[in-house]
Amino acid sequence: MSLEVRTVTESEYPDWLRAVSTGFLRTAKASEEEIAGRLAHTDLSRVQGAFDAGRCVATFRSFAQELTVVGGATVPADAVSGVTVTPTHRRRGLLSRMMGADLAAAKERGEVVATLVAAEYPIYGRYGFGPATWATQWEIDVPRAGLDPRWAGPSEADGGGGIELIDGAEVRKLGPELHARFAAGRPGAVSRNERWWEVNTGTVTSAHTAWTEPFYALYRSADGTVEGLAAYTADDNWGDAKQPLNKATVTGVIAVTPRAERALWHFICSIDWITTVRSDFRAPDDPLPLFLPDPRAARVVTHVDWLWVRVLDVARALEARGYEDEAGLVLDVQDSAGLAGGRFLLEVSTSGASCTPTTRSPDLTLDVRELGALYLGDESVLRLVALGRAEENRTGAARSADRALRTARRPWCPDSF
Repeated sequence: MSLEVRTVTESEYPDWLRAVSTGFLRTAKASEEEIAGRLAHTDLSRVQGAFDAGRCVATFRSFAQELTVVGGATVPADAVSGVTVTPTHRRRGLLSRMMGADLAAAKERGEVVATLVAAEYPIYGRYGFGPATWATQWEIDVPRAGLDPRWAGPSEADGGGGIELIDGAEVRKLGPELHARFAAGRPGAVSRNERWWEVNTGTVTSAHTAWTEPFYALYRSADGTVEGLAAYTADDNWGDAKQPLNKATVTGVIAVTPRAERALWHFICSIDWITTVRSDFRAPDDPLPLFLPDPRAARVVTHVDWLWVRVLDVARALEARGYEDEAGLVLDVQDSAGLAGGRFLLEVSTSGASCTPTTRSPDLTLDVRELGALYLGDESVLRLVALGRAEENRTGAARSADRALRTARRPWCPDSF
């Protein structure tokens, strides 16, 4: 019997969830209540499964998302998640069929890009995705950091303000507006809907994820404006000699001012009994180590690709973002899937960007996956040329493209999905 790939019905959704758990090596089963809650926030027209004799053996879903690009604008994105193929059904083209159907539908809906966070690096380049942001995680040796252990909060020299501990209900009330302000200034940030805040404050829990209530620290400026929010948990380790060796694990810090960000990290590193702080996944150029008197107290423990981008509409994507320098470039974008390929004239000036089809000779030739890696300003055209992943057809074009495309600060996506 042939394998059938199609959208999933409501009655098949529990079996689809079971297949997702199998793919991610999870054995816990979702309760009827959890299934109903997920269904209420799921667009089944964007949920696909592969079925063998009526049993789901591969899964795929997408959902609507907004991606912040360079300059602060947002573009509609097709966020891909829940991708699995049961081990018994690998190498049969199931992912290719589901991905092809989803990207074609996203293109038809008018979504400018597709996004995902890859569990495995080698998979998604062949579908036109490129790693557009990277993430770094630090571990801080608090006693070595050199901070005043008697730190009592932001000083007047830091602009005043203060930190308060709040609960999940306050986070759900204050967090969305703070995140909207943060995302507007951070290329790579993605939208968070109401469901995100419910899941990440424990209102909604999952069978396969143990929930530990975090501590939430809120920073307000001297005039009472919310400027930062941190979430962290702590273990209970007193060592053999009853000496505190507790670790704080930060699950998220977002801030709209440097003073708020600095104050939140200083606060976490000054909590009694905490000797180690593990950060969340942050931008590789995050100032966290430089907030410490001794930056060497923060060592990198993880550095990894994070948000991957697949361009679906070259003209709209390149016209939506901002640029660091003026440029005029002809890009020959190759796309084996036939979704976004073509030759485009990109003209960038102080008045904005224009990207139109052209028949002129190309300055640069690159695959759509490399365009995805370049899109948020993190990757270097010169580096891609050196690696043989892009071709410079006109001398100086790669350097000109770098001046226009790259950003002073690296893009960052705080979220996984």
